[in-house]
Amino acid sequence: MKIYFNYLTLLFLLVSGIIFSQTALDSLPLKASFNFGKSVAIFGGSVSVIPESDSAKNLWEKHLGLTITNYGVPGAGFSSLQGKSMQQQVDEADVFDIYILWASTNDYTNNREVGSYTDYTEFDNYNTEKLTTQAGGINYCIKKIYQINPNATIYFFTSSKAFNDRGAYDPFYSEGMVQHVDMQKMICALHGIPVLDQFLLGGYNIYNKDLYYRDPIHMNVLGYKKLGELQVSFLAFP
Repeated sequence: MKIYFNYLTLLFLLVSGIIFSQTALDSLPLKASFNFGKSVAIFGGSVSVIPESDSAKNLWEKHLGLTITNYGVPGAGFSSLQGKSMQQQVDEADVFDIYILWASTNDYTNNREVGSYTDYTEFDNYNTEKLTTQAGGINYCIKKIYQINPNATIYFFTSSKAFNDRGAYDPFYSEGMVQHVDMQKMICALHGIPVLDQFLLGGYNIYNKDLYYRDPIHMNVLGYKKLGELQVSFLAFP
């Protein structure tokens, strides 16, 4: 009986220790990350700046100790024709450790030209006429950031899925947003910039969109929490 009692006591302590360790681990910031404690600037549209998105950014602060400055403006895109474009946002930026280009859906939904990965690069002599394309806008932002801070670390978050039409979520629809996302990744490959493919990895689809989205384009608090966990994983060890 005594042996049986000791066994139960030991089992209880082991289980309690495991639960405690998991809880403690969950609450610890990822101090081993190269990015821990750094300053971050965000450029984007409404998806990067609406109040619900704080549930994602709060996770960055909690786990990575990041200090965040958000230049995002609703309606913005990379094209110079799209709202207060990310080109304009970057023009106003200060020096930070990390710069995040968080792609919106606005270039797609407003039919801005995708362009070529060579738009506004050394390959076309930095042709300013190409700043109206999404590609030209991305290349402008990258070039400008390195002018502001030659030691900058730049990360790119692709556009997430939206559900206002088929093209906004179907990766095999030839005229869809996937064209914009593929171009985003192509330009990042050119410049050696790490990419978080939120379009493919976000985990949103027509079956769970009502759980995670507040409208066809913008996520709710729960949706951003799901996205934030993915972003933390990426930012911790890109």
